[in-house]
Amino acid sequence: MENTSENDPLKIYFAGDLFDAKDLGGNLLLAHAIEECSGHRYKVMLPQDGESEVDQRSAASIRDADFELLFESDIILANFDGTELDSGTVVEFCFAKMMDMPALLLRTDFRDSGDKTLPDGDPWNLMCSCYPRTSVLVLNAMLFYHQCKADGKENLAERFYASLASEILRGLDQVVTMKPWLEKEKICSQLSTAVKSIGGTLPERIGDAKMRALADAKARSGLY
Repeated sequence: MENTSENDPLKIYFAGDLFDAKDLGGNLLLAHAIEECSGHRYKVMLPQDGESEVDQRSAASIRDADFELLFESDIILANFDGTELDSGTVVEFCFAKMMDMPALLLRTDFRDSGDKTLPDGDPWNLMCSCYPRTSVLVLNAMLFYHQCKADGKENLAERFYASLASEILRGLDQVVTMKPWLEKEKICSQLSTAVKSIGGTLPERIGDAKMRALADAKARSGLY
């Protein structure tokens, strides 16, 4: 499906670890590479960027701010690296699926894990697989790194992230064409259900007026 707002980039919620320097720096560099390589057709929303903006920081307030950003986005890009998936990323992915958001599950970790032993298994727990409007992209980051390194050490980091981004863009471009199951006229009621099920301060953050505005924006995005 095509984005009906030609001048408005589709917003990607980048779900993943954001707990140390490697996470924060890697997320930032990959987000920048995706935006640049896409010609800014996509805008990457990093939850880490809003951490300092949360008033009266608490587990609940940070959680609800992240959910608000998720529902303001059009697509979820979920980092599924590690021998065990980040639990917060899995929760965000599940609520994205509740809203029928196109989802790209990205794994750059070359280690096998989870239910990969099954014929159709992915390298994570099978309960995180087989969802509608979802694509899986498994990249061997080590291989990409050494391929870029063989081409020269100049601007190695930039070329490394650009090479990953080019593959991710193919996945994103594919997943946004997948047929939705959520009908346009039901977006607002589905969003209301999701917000109520999360609770906390989210119903206050996303009141009736904002909920209608978000539903209208999603309906105009060309994804539903």
